[in-house]
Amino acid sequence: MNIKKLLGKRIQEIRKSKKLTQEYVAELVGIEVVSLSNIENGKYYPTAENLEKIIKVLDVSAEKLFKFEHHKMPNDLISEIVEILEKNPNKIVDFYKILKALVD
Repeated sequence: MNIKKLLGKRIQEIRKSKKLTQEYVAELVGIEVVSLSNIENGKYYPTAENLEKIIKVLDVSAEKLFKFEHHKMPNDLISEIVEILEKNPNKIVDFYKILKALVD
């Protein structure tokens, strides 16, 4: 997934987690609702100025806004999990228990 789509998804995800509407965020940022929608849908990048405003409105750090790990492709995630477990074989049983608890 490209960074434009990842950033848009992340903005939407954080906005929704804070129970903020597009209308509210757009108004505080000073853009049209359709513009925020286009940003969230990955059609447009926000300008640097609007990105700074979005960060302030969402009350989130830029670092947190650009954390996309959970939006990786499933095969990439599986590869990462395998790598982690190979480096930490003593955690395999713990990982299995957690995974089993999530799917049961």
